[in-house]
Amino acid sequence: MLKQRVLTAIVLLLVLLGALAAPGPWPLIGLLLVAAGCALWEWLRLSLQPAWQPAAPWIAVFVSVLMLWLAWSWMPSTPSLSAPTALVHPWIMPIAVVGWAVLALPQVFQGQTKERRMPLLMSAFGVLAVVAAWAALVLIYVRYGAWCLVSMMALIWFADVAAYFTGRAFGKRKLAPKVSPGKTWEGALGGMAAAAIWTTATVAAPGSFGAVLAQEWSLVSIFLLSFLLGAVSVIGDLFESLLKRRAGMKDSSQLLPGHGGVYDRIDALLPVAPVALLLTGTVV
Repeated sequence: MLKQRVLTAIVLLLVLLGALAAPGPWPLIGLLLVAAGCALWEWLRLSLQPAWQPAAPWIAVFVSVLMLWLAWSWMPSTPSLSAPTALVHPWIMPIAVVGWAVLALPQVFQGQTKERRMPLLMSAFGVLAVVAAWAALVLIYVRYGAWCLVSMMALIWFADVAAYFTGRAFGKRKLAPKVSPGKTWEGALGGMAAAAIWTTATVAAPGSFGAVLAQEWSLVSIFLLSFLLGAVSVIGDLFESLLKRRAGMKDSSQLLPGHGGVYDRIDALLPVAPVALLLTGTVV
């Protein structure tokens, strides 16, 4: 299992690096599109009632085609991509962020894991959440470059790793025992602190997510806001755990050998990406 997990991670990393190193934006846009379509299919498998689940792949395909059409229409004819702010409508990101705050967060703290709740609403929210995250990632890449996108994603990676080790070392108080018994408040705070330290430390690195934030925010604000992003990543992680427990599934799918599904890998990224984009000042 460990060997399979490592091999899958290496392949995924190579594919991501290849897409980031490509001379044009379309390889990465396509990769993100495939990931978004797979994650949406997995989300719908978890949120829809069993009778409706055969529709999940068709909904995911339809939304993916729509995203492809949108990306094609958003991209200017010249390779300079001089009008990236036309990528998303101003209301998409705020509504997605509000959805995470008023739909996902309360359910995580309520911890009702016995049955699917509000399946149609949760599925519609899944479409919005995935589309918003995909659009945010594309816009960050197109507007600010590959290093900004990678450094923003690294915030989540640092938070995840730090939360694990901090929780192992100091964790005592359970964060959401009904949803994810292994997570603790100490681990979550350690992960948030790591996210804040990473982002603040990269402020001096040209083109990084921290440097982009520095154009809009003070150093203290960047630390606090990236601490908040670390907290948002925890919400995404816990919400997927809630959906899986309600559906009685260990993983969102088996698309990634040794890792489960695509949604399992990007659960924290889905709520973070729209917030990160809003913090750059790109969408107002």
